[in-house]
Amino acid sequence: MRARFKTLLSLLLIAGGGVLLFLGGRDFVESRVGQSEAAREFHGTIRAPAHRPGRPGRAAPPELRPHIGDTLAKLIIPRLDTELYVIEGDDRADLRRGPGHLPGTALPGADGNCIIAGHRDTHFRVLKDIKAGDDIVLETVRGKYLYRVLTTRIVSPTNRDSLNPTADAVLNLITCYPFYYVGNAPKRFIVQARLAGSVPRTS
Repeated sequence: MRARFKTLLSLLLIAGGGVLLFLGGRDFVESRVGQSEAAREFHGTIRAPAHRPGRPGRAAPPELRPHIGDTLAKLIIPRLDTELYVIEGDDRADLRRGPGHLPGTALPGADGNCIIAGHRDTHFRVLKDIKAGDDIVLETVRGKYLYRVLTTRIVSPTNRDSLNPTADAVLNLITCYPFYYVGNAPKRFIVQARLAGSVPRTS
C-alpha cells in the first residue's frame, strides 16, 4: 500500500511539473511573439508621416490618444540593454503581449502619472536589476522622453500610492514580487522615475 502511494505521489509530482513547464513555456513563447508583433506595429506607426512631435509636459491631442491594444511606446533601459514595446491596456491579453499602459493615466512625456505594469516572469523580470539613477527612455509617435529612476520599493497589493494622480510628470513601473516565486506573488515591486526631458531621435 505504501509503495503504491509513493508511486502515485511520484506520478502526480511529475504531472504537476510537466504542467508548470508547459505553462511557463507557453507564456515565454506568447511574450516573444507578442513583442515581435508589437515591434512591427510600432515601427510602422513611427514611419507614418502624419504624426507631429510633442513637447514634454503637454497633453497629447485627442487624435493621438491610443486605443486599447495599440502599441503605445518603446521602453528602453540603456544600462540593462533592454527594449520593450508597451501595449495600451492592462487586461490579460494585453499583458501577454508586453508591458501594459494603464488607460486613463498620463501618456509618456505628459504631466501626470504614467503607469505601466508588466509580468515579473516575462517582460518585467529585468526590473530586478534596476536601481536609482538609471535612465528610462519612452519613445512614442510624439517623441522620445527621458525619465530618471528615483526609487524602487516593495509594497503590499493594498498599497495604491503609485496609482495616485500627480501634478508632475512621473513614471511608475509596477510588477509582482518576488521575481522568482511559484504561484501568485504576494507583493508588488514599484519603480518610480521622474521626467528629465526629451531626447532627439537617432532614426
